[in-house]
Amino acid sequence: MSTFSGWFPQVVLDRNRKGLYRHGAIEPLTASSGDTGLKHLAPYNALLGLSALVLGPYYGLRILATGKYRKSIGGKLGRVDGKAFEALQGSSRIWFHAVSVGEVTAAAPVITSLRAACPGASILLSTSTETGQEMARRVAGDADLHFYYPLDFPWVVRKVMGYVRPDVFVLLESEFWPNLIDQCRGRGTPVVLVNGRISPRSFNRYRMSRFFWKGVLSSVDHMGMISLTDAERIRAFGGLPERITVEGNAKFDGLAARVAPALREEAGKKLQIGKETPVFVAGSTHQGEETAVLDVYSRIVEEFPGMVLVLVPRHTDRREAVLRTVRAAGFDDVITLSEMNAGRVRNGERVIVVDVIGELFKIYGLATVVFCGGSLVPKGGQNILEAAAWGRVVFYGPSMEDFREEQAVLEEAGAGRMVESADALCRGILEALRSPEALARDGRKGREAVLRHRGASDRYARRIVEALRRSRPEFQPSAFLR
Repeated sequence: MSTFSGWFPQVVLDRNRKGLYRHGAIEPLTASSGDTGLKHLAPYNALLGLSALVLGPYYGLRILATGKYRKSIGGKLGRVDGKAFEALQGSSRIWFHAVSVGEVTAAAPVITSLRAACPGASILLSTSTETGQEMARRVAGDADLHFYYPLDFPWVVRKVMGYVRPDVFVLLESEFWPNLIDQCRGRGTPVVLVNGRISPRSFNRYRMSRFFWKGVLSSVDHMGMISLTDAERIRAFGGLPERITVEGNAKFDGLAARVAPALREEAGKKLQIGKETPVFVAGSTHQGEETAVLDVYSRIVEEFPGMVLVLVPRHTDRREAVLRTVRAAGFDDVITLSEMNAGRVRNGERVIVVDVIGELFKIYGLATVVFCGGSLVPKGGQNILEAAAWGRVVFYGPSMEDFREEQAVLEEAGAGRMVESADALCRGILEALRSPEALARDGRKGREAVLRHRGASDRYARRIVEALRRSRPEFQPSAFLR
């Protein structure tokens, strides 16, 4: 049985844990339920102010010197297009916040489901990062407005809330901003967490300050978590059990829906790679992993000389460092995607460095074999589902703390393969390439596993509709979610 199967729609009750995680109706947040609101924000805001004094000059100089954050800093400080908010015509307003690319990937299918349920609502999507904003505009077209999320200073939050005026505020994964949650509570705006994920590292930080987060979470109306482990963790640092449910991972829905032959063809044209060319894609790599990947690739091409390596660093601002690493490994025949976008023709270069954001998902469609980064170094892993959605076997290192559930799903299907080192990665890839039929079969099993775990987006949409009906009793959803 897969990690996720058996969750829906069963009640999950373990008296030893003294918690109830269910799929029934959630009681509305009321004063009688024992909530006291956020009474202890003064130390938090003092710490924010001190951080601003210390770090403000540094980030100011960085913006001037590098241009990084230049697009987003205005929005983060509350400079928004008021006319854009005034022009919204929806009968209600639902504000989603997704920090960056990963959270946007989870938000997009939920927004699509919610659009079907609430065709007359205005759906707004904010992001914290510029890469997240670009991704949101690309994959979350069902949102009516995209903007940058404000820094959690009280005066900034109040200003932005005055423009947004949400009927429901929806958080993605594990982003709890005390001042904004406090503003929502004061305005009577329900707060809903969807696709809730608490990584081991985050859990340790939250647990050490449980006394604070218990008060913050008391103002969150509903917490929809990816797994039972996530549900137990959020309960451990203050989440009320009666407001916690396990709903699954919305990313399964979004990725399965995005796979299309046209995207693969588009990626092939951009990278100037033929349909029959074998491709090794190393996605979302971090510092230290490129060296390992290049060492593996140098051994692979001895047996499979026609194979192309596509390196996709997690952070595109590492472009120059990655290029130096590639050349130091003996591969002077390297080209970047930005160069090809500018008109340079690929002339047999074996290594392609993707220094443009938003391309990785499509590029996975070209892959023969995949390594997913952030895992051979202690970064907690990256999203292995993207490659699996294309029917590709995925290799990754031992550091997968942030993606244990996804890892379990793919390994059970035979499409996820954990390796301890570069040597093990090389052995695993060579073995896979020598058995192409088995490689294709296991890749198909991975895609089938992704397809089997669809449905979380609709469940999260129902939770948001429940909150909206509490906020706006006159609201009636479409038949889609009744």
